[in-house]
Amino acid sequence: MEAPQYSPNKSGATFFRTCFNGVNALSGVGILSIPYALSQGGWLSLILLLLTAIICFYTGLLLQRCMDSNSLVKTYPDIGELAFGQKGRITVAIFMYLELYLVAVNFLILEGDNLEKLFPKTSLNIAGLKIEGKQVFVLIASLIVLPTTWLRSMSLLAYVALGGLLASIILMGSVLWTGVFNGVRFHEKGVLIDWKGISTSASLYAFCFSGHAVFPTIYISMQNPSKFSKVLLCCFILVTFNYAFMAIVGYLMYGPDLQSQITLNLPNGKLGSQVAIFTTLINPITKYALLVMPIANAIEEWFQFSKYKSLNILTRTILVISTTVIALAVPFFGYVVALTGSFLSSTATMVLPCACYIKIARVYKKLGLELIACVVIVVIGLLIATIGTYSTVRNIIENL
Repeated sequence: MEAPQYSPNKSGATFFRTCFNGVNALSGVGILSIPYALSQGGWLSLILLLLTAIICFYTGLLLQRCMDSNSLVKTYPDIGELAFGQKGRITVAIFMYLELYLVAVNFLILEGDNLEKLFPKTSLNIAGLKIEGKQVFVLIASLIVLPTTWLRSMSLLAYVALGGLLASIILMGSVLWTGVFNGVRFHEKGVLIDWKGISTSASLYAFCFSGHAVFPTIYISMQNPSKFSKVLLCCFILVTFNYAFMAIVGYLMYGPDLQSQITLNLPNGKLGSQVAIFTTLINPITKYALLVMPIANAIEEWFQFSKYKSLNILTRTILVISTTVIALAVPFFGYVVALTGSFLSSTATMVLPCACYIKIARVYKKLGLELIACVVIVVIGLLIATIGTYSTVRNIIENL
């Protein structure tokens, strides 16, 4: 591929603001489940965490190269279309929107789990039907987020990017505070490796580094796109360090007893625990609408009723109801996150970028290190997708 000619965009984002946006794209609810991921795979699975970070960094660069090949390419689905036509666009879009949808489901499950920890044994009677525990809080959270999804302009909600990053920092500080000052300590030794849980670890790690859907948007928003590779490197180094730190601290504190969200392990009534849980609760409520909006917009454009406000509200309401039903039916945060990581994130972050790049750059015409690297990454992504998805679905069925 020819070297791209970059033209500075004076109104675009600076290097540091782009770094901030990139870190925020990669930091999310994965920070809650990363200690659980380590407990499932053992200490050696940290190597898998590092390998996943390296692969996802490389595939992020591949997306940049795909965009450089055609100035009309602005989004991830555009890259899919450039490589494989309309079928490629649809395939990329399906994986993107399904991932957003399942993350929205995860948010509701997260709200239910953590609110139940704060207010145990809560129940409601509605028309003679008794609703108990986390189901109550999933329904309450759904009612709270519903009005936010009706907004057509998300400019106000866009400011939650800062809140998301601050939430991760506060959560890490609260967990560390609990370990040091609330008597939990760091006494667990853990295991070197647990082969039974390694597929779950791989799936969760893939989920944690899934930010590829927004990388093209971040790239085209830069003042100087030529520095995107440096931005991406800074983002992945910082996020990988944060994830590794959180995983190690959590595993040393609770070992094999770690639950799918580390906040569920924290002792009741302690200041650090309360801060961690309330921080965890705020983030999903503010971000839920940002996840649902692209899905709703795609549905409205497909059926061509985006101009009708009543149908817009109905579409978003149905989306909220459907995510609520799934959150109530499959209330297993760890397993749903692992399913998202194995089936969707591994495909979107490993398989599709490599496949698109091989086709667009015509790498397949010459056997070289680049082609070998892409093929190896595709194989790894497919292994995570098949083995991880099978393992997670089996766990979900066994726990229903």
